[in-house]
Amino acid sequence: MTTIDVNSLLLQMRRISAQTEMPALRGVGEAAPAEKGAFGDLLKQSIEGVAQTQAKAASMSAAFERGDPGIDLAQVMIQGQKADLSFRAMTEVRNKMVDAYKEIMNMSI
Repeated sequence: MTTIDVNSLLLQMRRISAQTEMPALRGVGEAAPAEKGAFGDLLKQSIEGVAQTQAKAASMSAAFERGDPGIDLAQVMIQGQKADLSFRAMTEVRNKMVDAYKEIMNMSI
C-alpha cells in the first residue's frame, strides 16, 4: 500500500484546477473570509466539480464509442484521468476530515 503525501497531492490539485474549469478546487490553501456556511458551500462546490468532471469523462467516452468526429482516444483518456484524480483527491480529503472528526471527538473536555 502506498502513502500519499498531502503536500504533493495539494500541488497536483492546484495544477489540475489551473488547467480545468473546476472552480470548486481553486483557492485550495488560500485563506477564505469567514462566512456563515462558507465551508459547507466550498465542500458542496468541490463535490459538484468532481461530479461534473466525471460526467464530462463519461460523455466523452460515450462519444468516442459512438465514433463521433473530433473526439480522439487521447482526449478521452486524459479526461478520464482528470476525473479519477479529482475523485481520489476528494476521497483523501474526506478521509482526513473523518480522521480529524474522530480526533476531536476523542478529546477530553
